[in-house]
Amino acid sequence: MSSFAIEASGLTKRFRLGRNAHYRTLRDTIASAFKPNRSRSDAHPFDASMSSTDFEALRGVSFGVEPGEVVGIIGSNGAGKSTLLKILAGITAPTEGSAVIRGRIGSLLEVGTGFHPELTGRENIFLNGAILGMTRREVARKFDEIVAFADVERFIDTAVRFYSSGMYLRLAFAIAAHLEPEVLLVDEVLAVGDAAFQRKCIGKIGEVARSGRTVLFISHNLLAVESLCRRAIWLKNGAIAGDGPSGKVISDYLNEAISTSKGSVWPDPETAPGNAEVRLHKVAVRPEADGVGVDLSIEEPFVIELEYWNLDPSAQLLPSFALYNEHDILVFDTCPLIDPERQDPSPPGLLSARCVIPKDLLNAGLYRAVVSVSRNGKPAANQAATLVFSLRDADGQRAGWFGEWPGVLRPALPWEYNIPSGTSDARAAAL
Repeated sequence: MSSFAIEASGLTKRFRLGRNAHYRTLRDTIASAFKPNRSRSDAHPFDASMSSTDFEALRGVSFGVEPGEVVGIIGSNGAGKSTLLKILAGITAPTEGSAVIRGRIGSLLEVGTGFHPELTGRENIFLNGAILGMTRREVARKFDEIVAFADVERFIDTAVRFYSSGMYLRLAFAIAAHLEPEVLLVDEVLAVGDAAFQRKCIGKIGEVARSGRTVLFISHNLLAVESLCRRAIWLKNGAIAGDGPSGKVISDYLNEAISTSKGSVWPDPETAPGNAEVRLHKVAVRPEADGVGVDLSIEEPFVIELEYWNLDPSAQLLPSFALYNEHDILVFDTCPLIDPERQDPSPPGLLSARCVIPKDLLNAGLYRAVVSVSRNGKPAANQAATLVFSLRDADGQRAGWFGEWPGVLRPALPWEYNIPSGTSDARAAAL
C-alpha cells in the first residue's frame, strides 16, 4: 500500500470548447451506468477521445506527496493549477487517471466555497466542521480561535450572504486552517485579501506546515512558495515541467520567460496595447553601449526604452516603469521628473522615451519591468510583465570570499578606512 498522503496518477482533464459542446442529460448518464464494460470515460460529459473542440487542461500529471510535506504549485495562468486542485478536492472528476488523498481534506479553492448563503457565520463554521467529519465538540473547541482569526466577531450571527468578499475570505480561510484537516489544499484566493491579511494567512500556512500536516499551495507569490515549501511542482500547458527543490524549480520557471520577454513590437496602432488616446509601439531592454547585445551585466549600464503613439493632441503623456525582482518584490518605480507648474500637452504622433539604469546598482538575478504610459496622471496604456531579463554577475567579483551577494540592490559605494598605527608594512600592503 502506498504511503503517500496525496497520489496523482496520469491525471488528464479535457473540456469541450465552444457553444455547441454536447453534455449528457441525466437520462443519458443513468442509462450509461447499466452498460456492460463501462469505461472511466463514460462518467464524463464527452468521449475520452480528443476532438478539435476539446481543450486539455491537464495532460498525464503524476506525482506523490508524503505526509507532512508542503508542496508549492507554480505556473502561468491557464497552466492547469486550479483544475488539479479541484480534482484532488473532489469538485470535478478527471477524464483519465486517478487521484487519491489519504486523510481528512480541508480546501480553500474559491472564496466562500462550502458556505450556505442563508446560514450565519456561526452556523457555517459548524456546517463545515461536520463536512470535515468533526464532532460538534471538536468544532466548539476551535470556534473562538476561528472567529478571532477571521475578525468577524460583530457579524458572526449574520447570514453570510451579507458578508463582503473580504469577510467571506477571512472566514473561509480561518475554517480551512483551524479545523485541523490532515491535508490542506490552498489556491490563489489569498490574493483577494489585503496585504496584512495575506501576511497573516501565510503565517498560518507556515504554522500548519510545521504541525506536520500535508499542504498543497498554489500561488503566484514565488517568495511565499520558496519560503513555505521545500518542494515545488511547475505546471506548464497542463503537464509537469519541473518537480524538485523549490529554489531550483522557481529559477527554471523564471529563466524560461527570459528568451521571449526582452522586447516586443506592435507595428499596427489598431491592435497595439492601449486605448483611443495612446498606444504602445515598442518596449525593449538592452545594454546601453550595444543596441543589439543580449547579455546584461551588473557592471554595465542598461536601457529600458519604449515608443508609443500619442493619439490625443491635448494629452500630457508620461512614460514610467516598475521594476520587480524574481520574488515579486518592487525594487523601484520610476518616471521622468516634470515641472508641476507646466501642463504642456505632448506632441501627437510616435514618441519615444528611454531610461538608463546605472551600473553597480542592482544585484545579479532575474527581473521584470512593468512598462506603462500615463495620460494626465492616469494610466492610459500598459502591459503587465512586459520585459523579463537577467543580470549576470561579474566574474570573480568576490573572489569566492562570501558566496552570493544577498539583497535586492548591490551598489558600489565609496569606502574610506584607516590602517591603525603600528600595522606592519606587509599587513598594510595586503589591506
